[in-house]
Amino acid sequence: MRDVDDSDETPDGIDHPGDPEELSASGGIHKDAWAQTLDDMQALAAELEEEGWDTVLTVPALDTAPEPPEDGQEGRWGLIHVVPDNHAEAIRDAVEDGEFPRFDVFRAEAEGRVFHVTQLLDPESGIAILVAANFERHQARGVVNVATDEDELYTHLQTLDGTHLGTFRHDDYGKFFPNADRLADLGDEE
Repeated sequence: MRDVDDSDETPDGIDHPGDPEELSASGGIHKDAWAQTLDDMQALAAELEEEGWDTVLTVPALDTAPEPPEDGQEGRWGLIHVVPDNHAEAIRDAVEDGEFPRFDVFRAEAEGRVFHVTQLLDPESGIAILVAANFERHQARGVVNVATDEDELYTHLQTLDGTHLGTFRHDDYGKFFPNADRLADLGDEE
């Protein structure tokens, strides 16, 4: 049995993922929310281990971008998580061994920012991947519009240099955006 990966600290000099200018105004609140998100991820990982999951990976995203189809790589849209290089091999191995048909999202909002843990589960292989991330809520409008049209959402994991590690399709975007209709209707006024 593999231990819960406890190397969820971000690299030196990156103690609060996100654009520094974006975070400066509400830095204390966001920093506390991010710390709580990481704690929640570890608590969820411990619960999964107690339930008997063989491999539980915990991954703190260095950056997360809600990316509509017109903004990114052709054919890709959804939540793009940039993860630390030291997690890449474990994620790649997990993705090769699992299909991850189940998922859940644990989320909170603070000062216009969404903090969440995405739990990707493959019961057959006993592998779980937990990704902690945050992003500015207003930046998600394009993705929410596409998700409501397509009735699905994608999570993508990549390293800082753009190396693709895995893509996961979710048929319930409401777990990520419980007020999707409201967010899509806000326009640029938020």
